[in-house]
Amino acid sequence: MITFFTPLLTFIDSLTSTKNPQKLQPIVSVMMDVGSDGVALITISNPPVNALALPILAGLKEKFAEATRRDDVKAIVLTGNNGRFSGGFDINVFLKVHQTGDISHLPDVSVELVTNTLEDCKKPIVAAVQGLALGGGLEVAMGCHARIAAPRAQLGLPELSLGVMPGFGGTQRLPRLLGLSKAIDMMLTSKPILSEEGKKLGLIDEIVPPQDLLKVSRQWALDIAEARKPWVRSLHRTDKIGSLSEAREIIKNARQLVKRSYPNMPQHQACLDVIEEGIVRGGYAGVLKEVKVFNELVLSDTAKGLVHIFFAQRAISKVPEVTDVGLKPRPVKKVAVIGGGLMGSGIATALILGNINVVLKEVNSEYLQKGIKTISANVRGLVARKKLAQAQAEKALSLVKGVLDYSEFKDVDMVIEAVIENVPLKQKIFSEIEKECPPHCILATNTSTIDLNLVGEKIKSQDRVIGAHFFSPAHIMPLLEIVRTEKTSAQAILDLMAVGKIIKKSPVVVGNCTGFAVNRTFFPYTQGAHILLHLGVDIFRIDRLITSFGLPMGPFQLQDLAGYGVAVAVGKEFANAFPDRTFRSPIVDLLIKSGRNGKNNGKGYYLYEKGSKPKPDHQVFSIIEEAQRLVNIMPGGKPITVTDQEIVEMILFPVVSEACRVLDEGIVVRASDLDVASVLGMSFPSYRGGIVFWGDLVGAKHIYASLKKWSEKYSDFYKPSRFLEERAKNGVPLSAPSSTSTSSRARL
Repeated sequence: MITFFTPLLTFIDSLTSTKNPQKLQPIVSVMMDVGSDGVALITISNPPVNALALPILAGLKEKFAEATRRDDVKAIVLTGNNGRFSGGFDINVFLKVHQTGDISHLPDVSVELVTNTLEDCKKPIVAAVQGLALGGGLEVAMGCHARIAAPRAQLGLPELSLGVMPGFGGTQRLPRLLGLSKAIDMMLTSKPILSEEGKKLGLIDEIVPPQDLLKVSRQWALDIAEARKPWVRSLHRTDKIGSLSEAREIIKNARQLVKRSYPNMPQHQACLDVIEEGIVRGGYAGVLKEVKVFNELVLSDTAKGLVHIFFAQRAISKVPEVTDVGLKPRPVKKVAVIGGGLMGSGIATALILGNINVVLKEVNSEYLQKGIKTISANVRGLVARKKLAQAQAEKALSLVKGVLDYSEFKDVDMVIEAVIENVPLKQKIFSEIEKECPPHCILATNTSTIDLNLVGEKIKSQDRVIGAHFFSPAHIMPLLEIVRTEKTSAQAILDLMAVGKIIKKSPVVVGNCTGFAVNRTFFPYTQGAHILLHLGVDIFRIDRLITSFGLPMGPFQLQDLAGYGVAVAVGKEFANAFPDRTFRSPIVDLLIKSGRNGKNNGKGYYLYEKGSKPKPDHQVFSIIEEAQRLVNIMPGGKPITVTDQEIVEMILFPVVSEACRVLDEGIVVRASDLDVASVLGMSFPSYRGGIVFWGDLVGAKHIYASLKKWSEKYSDFYKPSRFLEERAKNGVPLSAPSSTSTSSRARL
């Protein structure tokens, strides 16, 4: 659900950079200018996207009242400043509502402004749309009597991706202008359309060149006033709705889709309820119900979680003593990737798609050809899925060059080592690249768990050593975990952050420790599942419940997907680093011994056949029983009885506890960074706000009490962290900044 907002965030941030003079002198106003033709031009100005902040909404009411009163005004044109109509309602207001629980912070826009002031105005109003009209911006435009647009303007209602729904009448007017099926699709998916499609479907009345937009809009408004063009009030239209039985069938099908695709999110069904109300009882009744339901949704946990993640994604670009000390990122034009396996080829793919030249190094021709072939398959796969044009694919593939030595490394700006998790091998490579690469070159490793101080132990250029931890598949997964040591320079961090943005990743800067932020936080995830296995809980029930909670797959299927070699290697790292809270299960060794290796060979906890979904393999139960005999922790030798909720909590509460340790040790700059990382790196459901935010919603007291009970009953693995204990006893949110915490390793 967060996917639509990510490009919008990038767009907003690019406009609010220090290069933009509007950032220095933002002009927040609604201006009105009455021309000699008798048309009042009302202009929204709130850089960068003309958000409908409270002062803007008040200004609109004031200017429309004035234009309606004045005898010299025959008609009105509404537009936005600087080539953008409006990016929608200012969602900072949602934050204020969430912080206070007070719904009165929300203004009455739907009835008072859009319906009474605009749609029922005694003078015709035309919206002149350029750039974008999103959310409340499009809803205001739909309240006008006609819409004239410039080419390629974005039109959309993305509110459901923030846990709410259109609240300024959009649920009623969009179906009446577009038709019910398309309107429902636009709202449920939060995907915008372009003005060209809007014109075909009836949302836009005319498309004109940008330079003619105001001239044509003014004339259109006068034509309505003088009865040469129809005066259309969208809310009163029914011609595109179809018969009641047809409409109900469309809504019924949409409900079934929502049940399958968005099972844990109330806003989708609520949106359909409100649309149906308007069809059955009329548009105005629908508007009134929309206001009521919108106000309920704003206070839902889903809205709180999604709004939190929206703002948290913006915060990751602010790193103290890196982004605030006047440094500028250096250009990175050429990157060497060492290792062409799954991760190396994925990283190389991401780089060439970002128009960065790549040198791929391997140890022999066979491995090198395999790596190049994988990169080509990655790129062509994007073309097949229509995510990339053929010409762009060819250009990207021309940017990669395969080598077997360091001859091409003399002018690289960055090296990313992506070989197997072997400390001596990584140390050898770092010693070699320090000699072969220019002195400004950043020396990065893609290790997922190994301490960076070990990797760069034998070289002099400690300030250039950095972790560039991608998540698999690297060209698709959006997170880039940037790992710094105490010696990594701010310049190296800033440069890697810039590369991350170029290749369309969300870079989160973290401190150095075993597993860093994401894998460290989630290492108890599999361990908790193994404990439940040893306590006699059905593993397929566990996976089903975790999937129902909102993760894409349960811990056992995830282990199948990653492969057991990874599980063994990573397990050893964590067992060495955190022996006090590691549960050692023989299950993976027994699976390997029985010839199973998960998805890699089609047989693990599940059976994998090409073209079909994974099927639980009940023959695995005999292996599980053997593991239970070897490590017997069942109380009285009998399987425990647990509720569905307890299973989810026994898997995820230890993860929250480990997140608390990560916060306490200053591994992340702020708690919300860990929320973003958990959503983008581990696919923790965005509508739950991330792992720390969810922990706060559940409550530190309940999490602490549960873990303490299980640690006494089953295993020390569940022993709650000191940080969690303190927060629970003092009633302080887990996400609250720590006043006594040691200096942040992510800030150093």
